[in-house]
Amino acid sequence: MGLTNRTPEQKVASMFDKIAPNYDAMNSLISLGGHRHWRKITMKELNIQRGSFAIDVCCGTGDWTIALAKAVGPAGQVVGLDFSDEMLKIAQKKVYQQGLQDRITLVKGDAMQLPYHDGIFNVATIGFGLRNVPDANQVLHEMARVVIPGGTVACLETSQPTNPVIKLGWRAYFSLVPLMAKIVVNKYHEYDYLQRTTDEFVSAKELVKMFQKAGLINVSYQTFTFGAAALHLGKRLRP
Repeated sequence: MGLTNRTPEQKVASMFDKIAPNYDAMNSLISLGGHRHWRKITMKELNIQRGSFAIDVCCGTGDWTIALAKAVGPAGQVVGLDFSDEMLKIAQKKVYQQGLQDRITLVKGDAMQLPYHDGIFNVATIGFGLRNVPDANQVLHEMARVVIPGGTVACLETSQPTNPVIKLGWRAYFSLVPLMAKIVVNKYHEYDYLQRTTDEFVSAKELVKMFQKAGLINVSYQTFTFGAAALHLGKRLRP
């Protein structure tokens, strides 16, 4: 397929294929290691029960997928779904290294059309992927659809600091990200795209409204590192 004939989704998938080998290292560099701390807090907030069935949408290299698998225990199951072959290859290696292949299934798929029936997962998560999909509202609707009534949808994502001074510093720092990526891994254009999606993504309060629009209730959020990231949680309405 020629470059001009590729869909936006295919172009983004190709970009993630290219950055997959250095994705984890760059995440740690850009967030100054904060993403691990944010995920640790998120897992405490989720309080996942043993034996649960979870799906990690836009699972990338699988770190959150693995954390979920450890939480659900041997009786539980976790699906990690992503559209990047190279990201999934790295995730698969991690799964085998952790000895979790019996409770993790990695699937190549479209976050906007999850290949699952309604109401089968206890938990649906997405980490740093919602800003990179063509239609974030559609993804949230899909995540809400596939969780059971009373099930939880969780999104951990970059956000917009509300303090004007912090926001100015945040934007200045992220404007340097493409240059950092150029120096460290020679991937300027790919990280310029990621910097722009970070800068253009909705505020934490706007994301609350998107959760509610997707049919989720009891929506709450908390921010991290002066608003640089935010965790949103919502429940699917019980009948």
